[in-house]
Amino acid sequence: MNKTNQGQANIHPEARIADNVKVEPFATIGKDVEIGEGSWIGPNTVIMDGARIGKNCTIFPGSVISAIPQDMKYQGEYTTVEIGDNTTVRECVTINKGTKARGKTIIGKNCLLMAYVHVAHDCELGDQVILVNNVALGGEVEVDDWAIISASCLVHQFVQIGKHVMIQGGSKVGKDVPPYITAGRDPFAYEGLNSIGLKRRNFPNEKIKEIQDIYRIIFHRGYNYTQAREYIEQHFQPSEERDEILGFMQKSKRGLIKGLNSGG
Repeated sequence: MNKTNQGQANIHPEARIADNVKVEPFATIGKDVEIGEGSWIGPNTVIMDGARIGKNCTIFPGSVISAIPQDMKYQGEYTTVEIGDNTTVRECVTINKGTKARGKTIIGKNCLLMAYVHVAHDCELGDQVILVNNVALGGEVEVDDWAIISASCLVHQFVQIGKHVMIQGGSKVGKDVPPYITAGRDPFAYEGLNSIGLKRRNFPNEKIKEIQDIYRIIFHRGYNYTQAREYIEQHFQPSEERDEILGFMQKSKRGLIKGLNSGG
């Protein structure tokens, strides 16, 4: 660990901190904590027991990592928070550890959690996820790779958000959001394909068109979701993207969001 200002930080002697981690003044690091090499722990951060922080992570001032869940079913069981390599956690973010439901809260690699984000117990974030300022995730929310949740969104517990999704700022997300789309408005609904995001991630035009055609079946043809899934299975050739969408529909527990001007 970088020795600079170490004496001004409150670091438990049994914390497992790599040699080249820099800990700034007035940070507090608990006993059962692991921090990987190259990480920076800002001043006035609190890293509590159960935190597992990867390599080259950046934790900004005021953040609290691995506090006990704000959940009545938590009874002191051993749980953790796992943060992947190269993830940035900005000012005053709170990430609660898991409960017996899943045992851990997971933040993937290369994520960005902007200021005042809250990630509740047992959430699972994939890689390259961005949560913009003031996003609040309820317990056991799943957010897949490359999803972006814009500022001040509220996400209900147990909601699933698919890959490459873009959610409009201020949204109240109470249903599952399938991959590759944009969603927003009030009431919350499907808005279209996240075509800009897909192009930035080098999806070919023909692949974007395929995804768009699939969502026309789901949201614009008047089918219920069971009928839409059956139609897609019969009329679209298997592909990674087709199967990702169908698999998401199959595992959805809270039900998919609605299409614009759609009853479902």
